Amino acid sequence: MHGAFATNQRLTKHAVCTKRGVVSAQNRKAAAVGADILAEGGNAIDAAIAASLALGACEPWMSGLGGGGVLLHLDGETGRVTAFDFGMIASRQLDTADYPVIDGRANDLFPWAAVKDDCNVSGPLSMAVPGYLDGIALACDRLGTMPFASLVRPAIALAVQGLEIDWFTSLLVTTAAQDLRRFPTSAARFLPGGLPPVPAASGETSFLGLDRLPDTLQMIASEGPRGFYEGELATMLARDLAAVGSPISADDLARYRARTVEPLTFSYGDAMVHAMPGLYAGSTLQHALSLMAEHRFDGDWPNENAFLTYVASLKQAYATRLATMGDTGDGPGRSCTSHLTVVDAKGDMVCLTQTLLSLFGSRVVLPETGILMNNGIMWFDPEPGRPNSIAAGKRPLSNMCPAIAENEAVRLAIGASGGRRILPAVTQILSFVLDYHMSLEEAFAQPRVDVSGDDLVTVSADLWSPIPETLAAHHPTRIVQARVYPNSYACPVAVLRDKVDNHHYGTAEVINPWADAVPEPANG
Repeated sequence: MHGAFATNQRLTKHAVCTKRGVVSAQNRKAAAVGADILAEGGNAIDAAIAASLALGACEPWMSGLGGGGVLLHLDGETGRVTAFDFGMIASRQLDTADYPVIDGRANDLFPWAAVKDDCNVSGPLSMAVPGYLDGIALACDRLGTMPFASLVRPAIALAVQGLEIDWFTSLLVTTAAQDLRRFPTSAARFLPGGLPPVPAASGETSFLGLDRLPDTLQMIASEGPRGFYEGELATMLARDLAAVGSPISADDLARYRARTVEPLTFSYGDAMVHAMPGLYAGSTLQHALSLMAEHRFDGDWPNENAFLTYVASLKQAYATRLATMGDTGDGPGRSCTSHLTVVDAKGDMVCLTQTLLSLFGSRVVLPETGILMNNGIMWFDPEPGRPNSIAAGKRPLSNMCPAIAENEAVRLAIGASGGRRILPAVTQILSFVLDYHMSLEEAFAQPRVDVSGDDLVTVSADLWSPIPETLAAHHPTRIVQARVYPNSYACPVAVLRDKVDNHHYGTAEVINPWADAVPEPANG
């Protein structure tokens, strides 16, 4: 059966090029905030934090104060890489008896065994202790140059303005409307009049209010970020959480500490790659690249043999992940993650992934603070006795995969959103740049495949013959056109430093209408 969408159109997104800094993010407004911070004299960390906070106001269903994340920083002069882990943690008061397994499979990101009432997927029992704010505050304290309060102010201004209503806003709110209407505070914010917001027919820009979020951001600027965990804001937050029925307590908040960890560093050909260690996808990236390194990439451009190598390597790496780390295959839900990358004029780089996990996280907006909370408990396997089973005070397995790679010619910082589709995207783009010496714009325009842990390979409809036919002869495949929604591929963003001409480049996923790179203004 033929689909309704055009197959003859091709989208392009040009990479920006400058000798100054660049910020790439999944929302252009947030990227512009970071670029302005660079122009004001801030470094890559300062710009990343400001852009990161802005993302929480520009696309609140993806990430924000109620979530968690990871960050990699590369010092442009020394080459030293620092990793920050501020992932979510299960409450110490969590009771595993609250998550009884029933027949069937969950209907969201991960096809775990189903839990009664999907309480691990949405609602108050799905919430984990948020680490986001402590993580970016730690990065600011260790490596930033500007006061934290000054980095919050652009996000306050955006939150006061409200969420701009365009067709993409309408689309994303509509996809979650059925869940959002279950929670009065969430419906009040995102479903005015009980319906998803739509752009004004006149074409005039309109905005959706973010109610109490501006006040909460102002408290963070005034009280300091630690107040979210131990101050007046923490008291309000604990009261909010108790009111909606979450097990997260004031003690959980006070105990939370983001941490620095040694990055996972390994070689790939003539390049060094830095990734997150531990429960993130860095070790699986290392495994996939080590398998790819055993093969020779011939020709000037990826051919059918290259894609056979990508698929075989990713399948084997995922098989190991599934067997040893407690991960499982993707479900039908949409990941709620955002990624940004920064390079400043000195060559420092930041790679930051932040998330609420599912789209709109727990789907619960807290009544007093206006914070949209995560559903981090869904990362856990609800069945007991597994490596990644639900437990009180435990950190879950995560698919976040920021990476910084370097050889004699380039430095590349890349990451993506998209759940378990992140790793295949990062792996292939690294190969496009490192093995085939593509420009950043070429690498992002290059069609990809997706291998996310099951046997089926998703093949871009834009891949040319004989690549699809060759893959189909060796693996079960499906041909899928990249599209805005639902998208069967990840949404990567990246910055690159060309060591030969000392220019910086930035770009973002072509199909995403908001994702973009913004250069540091020339008058900075």
